[in-house]
Amino acid sequence: MPFISFLQTASGTAPSASGPMGILTSVVPFIAIIAIFYFFLIRPQNKKQKETEKMLSALKKGDKVVTIGGIHGVISSVKEKTVIVKIDDNCKVEFNRSAISGVESDKSAEAKEDKSKKDIKESDDTAKAAPETEAK
Repeated sequence: MPFISFLQTASGTAPSASGPMGILTSVVPFIAIIAIFYFFLIRPQNKKQKETEKMLSALKKGDKVVTIGGIHGVISSVKEKTVIVKIDDNCKVEFNRSAISGVESDKSAEAKEDKSKKDIKESDDTAKAAPETEAK
């Protein structure tokens, strides 16, 4: 309906609905677009930004981190605006807090270890089963 009103206005004829209803039909789509932008773009970005700020403020010595450049390391000391990340035994690098993209949780490391243990156990089970089938 608003598109038809637009076409009538562009062709020089007056729209049939004038007054408050004409204004309402032209304003509602703009309000809907603003609401869509808010709920799908602005609000999720604000949530993500708050989570990142919370993560950066909670950095502490001993956390395993990943930088935005993909460098993995362990925080050896924390300063007001920077952190010193131990990458190797003799290699420490100082990064801005904003350069930290994430903290690796111990749960994910434990899950990886559990998975590797299961894979090893399964491979041992298949290795034990293979000689039994060859003997038959």
